[in-house]
Amino acid sequence: MFQDSYRGSGLARRAKSAKMASATATYGQKESSDQNFDYMFKILIIGNSSVGKTSFLFRYADDSFTPAFVSTVGIDFKVKTIYRNDKRIKLQIWDTAGQERYRTITTAYYRGAMGFILMYDITNEESFNAVQDWSTQIKTYSWDNAQVLLVGNKCDMEDERVVSAERGRQLSEHLGFEYFEASAKDNINVKQTFERLVDIICEKMSESLDAGDPAITGAKQGPQLTEQPAPSHQDCAC
Repeated sequence: MFQDSYRGSGLARRAKSAKMASATATYGQKESSDQNFDYMFKILIIGNSSVGKTSFLFRYADDSFTPAFVSTVGIDFKVKTIYRNDKRIKLQIWDTAGQERYRTITTAYYRGAMGFILMYDITNEESFNAVQDWSTQIKTYSWDNAQVLLVGNKCDMEDERVVSAERGRQLSEHLGFEYFEASAKDNINVKQTFERLVDIICEKMSESLDAGDPAITGAKQGPQLTEQPAPSHQDCAC
């Protein structure tokens, strides 16, 4: 159920795209010149290096998996158009570098993001311990209404697990995020993670529109998006 998926490339193109994304910083703001979608949501995937962010994005956008990705340099993105609640929603999904030396670059892209997938690797204790710092960066550099999901990736590697699902759930509850365990390799909970994040953004947008929030200038008016019941979140059983 998607139409377009492409790889952004080149620093100039990325800078231009970042500027465009910032210009649509409010919830679901629609460009009047483009009638091909109802809303555009900017989403960032963040977390330590090598937790599987690029593989996660490729699995969702292209339904492909390559085990030997090199570390992302700076930031890159893909676009995917989906249908939720009878609305055509364009997702601009940004894949960020996890290394500390790129942090100044990547945090600049937090502005205008409506959703974050905060990812750690269930086989890497350090990546799990860094979740709190990443959460603090979201609060520091993004806007107050940004929605966040915590994802424990690589649940196909159960034999190498060092972070239990219970610890992941406890941390997500502490931070106020919903929680998924996923595997880009085995395509477990990848689509479900993105769709749940989009649903949460839509729910918050609908609530804000109902409340007449003046910050949502440019959001398309008309029938409100209906809220969908939250799906049951199944931890990976692999």
